[in-house]
Amino acid sequence: MTIRPESSDQYDQLKNILKPLPSLAVAFSGGVDSSLLLAAAVDALGGRVVALTADSPVHPAREIRAAIATVSFLNVRHVLVRTDEMDQSAFRANTPDRCYICKKIIFKRLMAVAAGLGIERLAHGVNRDDFSDYRPGLQAAAEMKVMAPLVDAGLSKADIRRLAKARGLPNWNRPAMACLASRIPYDTVLSPSLLARVEAAERVLEDLGLRGGRVRCHGDVARIELPAGEDMARVLSAEYRSQLVQGVKTAGFTYVALDLEGYRQGSMNAPLEPRDDG
Repeated sequence: MTIRPESSDQYDQLKNILKPLPSLAVAFSGGVDSSLLLAAAVDALGGRVVALTADSPVHPAREIRAAIATVSFLNVRHVLVRTDEMDQSAFRANTPDRCYICKKIIFKRLMAVAAGLGIERLAHGVNRDDFSDYRPGLQAAAEMKVMAPLVDAGLSKADIRRLAKARGLPNWNRPAMACLASRIPYDTVLSPSLLARVEAAERVLEDLGLRGGRVRCHGDVARIELPAGEDMARVLSAEYRSQLVQGVKTAGFTYVALDLEGYRQGSMNAPLEPRDDG
């Protein structure tokens, strides 16, 4: 597919990173980052690419559906890989190194599936901006030698959205998502029922048009982070508020709170940051 001239140099650089590979497996979440990586891999390597999507209670069902739709658009081989992080007590303990433990489990499983298909290299869709947040999973990827072509090409999130739009990807403007465990405070033990409660509450937000919002779980309290630019007055209108509150309570929460700061990437990492009490 033809890329717009203003985007062609960066996209060509990304493809040139991939072209020397005999084949590639892409850890594919369905988000815009891994979608651009997958598209570039297909453009560079043709049929020597496979998309591998981790499937477990940690990943919202809507994200799995989005991944399937994007793979269908790109016409690439796709394997849903059942992963067992929820069977691992170290992961369920939900300590601050949870993402490190999770990525180790997932990448090991994806690499095994790739090897069974005769593919040696695995790549994931981390980008340059991801290093600005606490991301222990990046250490796991580095230790396991998972390729990071978007980083190697120097691409930021804004670059990726622009290139994805130029490439014609249908999800170029899809809000960023993360696994459901990221909605739970550290050291709160994870369970399938807890994750399902969060997923159901976030489905209420999406059904009300609040794309990209988050429901952070604090016991019986659902702390809702609205996406940037959301009209707070609209959300707080009597009819809208009633639907939101009733829906989130039906999902299993007793109290519904609105975070006035709105959505912040990695907001559950705030307790890990040093505080100036002076």
